[in-house]
Amino acid sequence: MVNSLPHPTTSAGRDGLAAILARPQETVVALDFDGTLAGIVPDPESARAHPGAVAALAALAPRVASVAVVTGRPAGVAVRHGGFAGVPGLESLVVLGHYGAERWDAATGTVRAAPVPPGVAAVRAELPGFLDRAGAWQGVWIEEKGRAVAVHTRRAADPEGAFEALKGPLADLATGHGLVLEPGRMVLELRPPGVDKGVALASYVRETGAGSVLYAGDDLGDLPAFAAVEKLRADGTPGLLVCSDSGEVPELSDRADLSVPGPAGVVDFLTALAEAVEEVRGD
Repeated sequence: MVNSLPHPTTSAGRDGLAAILARPQETVVALDFDGTLAGIVPDPESARAHPGAVAALAALAPRVASVAVVTGRPAGVAVRHGGFAGVPGLESLVVLGHYGAERWDAATGTVRAAPVPPGVAAVRAELPGFLDRAGAWQGVWIEEKGRAVAVHTRRAADPEGAFEALKGPLADLATGHGLVLEPGRMVLELRPPGVDKGVALASYVRETGAGSVLYAGDDLGDLPAFAAVEKLRADGTPGLLVCSDSGEVPELSDRADLSVPGPAGVVDFLTALAEAVEEVRGD
């Protein structure tokens, strides 16, 4: 119901929510995966969408212009871990993986992908020796992401200490191979420049011709998407920024129009939004 929806704390957010409710058929709903639709876990391979996430998305998707998952993961991995394939109601779902370098469309069940930049392969080969020389192997591990490589410190004896100690050297390594370093929640990702969630989101909104946009995220990698929505708002397209709040990333929660408690809060919000849209349409 409309009254069960949480209220944005900003005037821009209230305008964005009002536009979504008034014209849901013109709205793109875009969401990060890890930390937003799925909980953060020590091993990303064990991450799965929140038990209520697929049902919430399936209830909302037929009522809006489009639902897109925007993630740094490979698109196919996000589809598998999310359980998005073959779900009634999600026939038009789009997953923009690797920050938009890959795209999975539920309508076809296929992934389209750009070539892997050569710098990623070079860093992938060099990283094991690099971390060994840095004495950083204890609890630190490498995640292969196809078009990016990530170094996780969450399992280290001192996760924050390892994160801070590696940030500078890994930034230099990335620069030396024409890549950039993207810090996250106890993870440091090396990936190609000019590719981020903001670029992916802005491009998708232009493609759809959306009249309003909602974006939900949880980490530093979502800041470019927040900036893209802010730019769209400045250009006249209403938008709502939602933070899946862990308490770990104030840089994001401070810029959000609305904060909810983690993936469970995101699922509750999406469910309430689907009900509110249906109620408004019924009127």
